[in-house]
Amino acid sequence: MLAQRLRVWKTVFNTANLPEGMTAPPDAVSKWLVITRAAVFSMTVTSGLIGGLLAVGAQQLTREVTVNWGLLALAIVGLVVAHAANNMINDYFDLEGGVDTDDYVRALYAPHPILSGWVTKRQLGAAILLANAIDLAILLFFVTQRGWLVVPFALGGLFVSVFYVAPPIRLKHIGLGEPGVFVVWGPLMVVGTFFIATGEIPGWAWIASLPYAILVTTVLFGKHIDKIDADTKKGVRTMPVLLGEARARRVAQVLMVAFYPIVVGAVLAGWIGPWVLLVVLGIPRLLTVLRTFNAPRPEVAPHSYVGWPLWFVGAAFIHTRRAGGLLVLGLLLNAFLPITLPWL
Repeated sequence: MLAQRLRVWKTVFNTANLPEGMTAPPDAVSKWLVITRAAVFSMTVTSGLIGGLLAVGAQQLTREVTVNWGLLALAIVGLVVAHAANNMINDYFDLEGGVDTDDYVRALYAPHPILSGWVTKRQLGAAILLANAIDLAILLFFVTQRGWLVVPFALGGLFVSVFYVAPPIRLKHIGLGEPGVFVVWGPLMVVGTFFIATGEIPGWAWIASLPYAILVTTVLFGKHIDKIDADTKKGVRTMPVLLGEARARRVAQVLMVAFYPIVVGAVLAGWIGPWVLLVVLGIPRLLTVLRTFNAPRPEVAPHSYVGWPLWFVGAAFIHTRRAGGLLVLGLLLNAFLPITLPWL
């Protein structure tokens, strides 16, 4: 029984969905992993790790900061809880606003928490409140440790999380969802984690937060390209809707490519140690994903494809996971096996 559940949980983490052909009701863990879309938590953990490892590297190399490991770990936990809340908020308000319906993309690639009958609207609302209450408790503790400067990071993230889909702003509906994600998964998460871990915010940390923020933004671009027809009909004016599909695919490609020269430039400038040049090992995957973005989505799903009608988002996510993982590995090596370029 446990082995079977572990296989289901693994599938959920890998695909954001239950195993194909599964007819038995999901266990509670599987259900909530799907509801919170735990499959994409890796992007949030990566942002937190980048902020933390930048702090560790600064501590090891310059001694300009001291890392509090307990606060660092708690910060990453808080980010994941916030991401879970964000995903549930999206489903709640998109249903309230009439965007999510049985025939809309959201309900086709994975079970919608409410439309699938897994939870009621009230239960989903309670889960959202619980997640935000946990993060509020973490925030108040951080205030006692780092002061009130931590509050703008939390409130900035909460603002984007709620008003990404909630009225009256609905950032996603006016082409500001993608910039919002860039700000949250870059400066707010990375620099915020650095600050919580060290109590300091060096100027270079803001720049170091940008490359991975670009990658996460490409994932959202991919998802919104996949939904471009449905969103156009619903009046949801995401950036791909505003740009048109062909231009949106090109913009996503440019962003993916931009990650690499920005990382290389940061190394050459001495802002980040040279081990992060390991990200170039992600270029073969990049080339594959660029080819995927060169053409429109196929008319029908390939054999055994999971997640249809989503297409571009999966490719972008795989590249982001690969390049982000290599960036984290490079930062880890920078922290514990530092090397210096001869001209620095």
